[in-house]
Amino acid sequence: MVKNAGITLGPDAFRPRRLPLRRLQCPRGDEVHLWHLDFNTLSNPLHQDPQDHAADLPVVQQRAIRRFYLRLLLGAYLGLPGKDIHITRRVKGRPELGSAEARAKINFSVSRSAGCYLIGISSGAPIGVDLEVAARRARNPLALAKRYMSEPETTALAALGGEELQRAFMHTWSCNEAIVKANGTGIANQLYRFSVDVDPDKPPAVLSMLDDDPAAWKMATARPTEGAIAAVAVRQKSLRLKGFRLL
Repeated sequence: MVKNAGITLGPDAFRPRRLPLRRLQCPRGDEVHLWHLDFNTLSNPLHQDPQDHAADLPVVQQRAIRRFYLRLLLGAYLGLPGKDIHITRRVKGRPELGSAEARAKINFSVSRSAGCYLIGISSGAPIGVDLEVAARRARNPLALAKRYMSEPETTALAALGGEELQRAFMHTWSCNEAIVKANGTGIANQLYRFSVDVDPDKPPAVLSMLDDDPAAWKMATARPTEGAIAAVAVRQKSLRLKGFRLL
């Protein structure tokens, strides 16, 4: 079996884009744009010192900087200054654009991990993304699977062991996170409602859903850097993934 055969995009496929961002073309049709931001290298836009990296700042300031870059990026797609981008939150906490007109043009999802930020942009279809540290290992993956995941996923994971189990668990967890973000329902009491293929060496797929057609969903996985893994879920018939790295 070829390791990482399920990865759609590797680090070399994330094309560098530098600030300032000019008008960006919205994703066409089934395209999804995936943006990776590394705050360990990006400068802090709230200060003049270019050596003052965002990842070194207090949590409140880091949150403000993430929001600054998100609004900047969304504004580049919509042809608006970042300050004119309004972001609201649903009851379960999912962020979304404030106007229906903007949401019809693009939809977005975000995830953060280890000083990095992932932003997924679709052409209006519900989208969810998740970013994880590739080397992250669960203390007791089977116990977590039994508590949160569906029975088919738990059964498939129970047949594995050692490093194979850890890789499969992290893959499954990341895919599950992406789906619940796209649904906007939150993770609590939702993961058992669907199942994904737990094999990280196969293209990711939704196998079943209690309240939706699994064939209506497409998934992809990516490796923005050698130290990170990402999952994308979008409710549309097909998916073409394009990666970018903000410098």
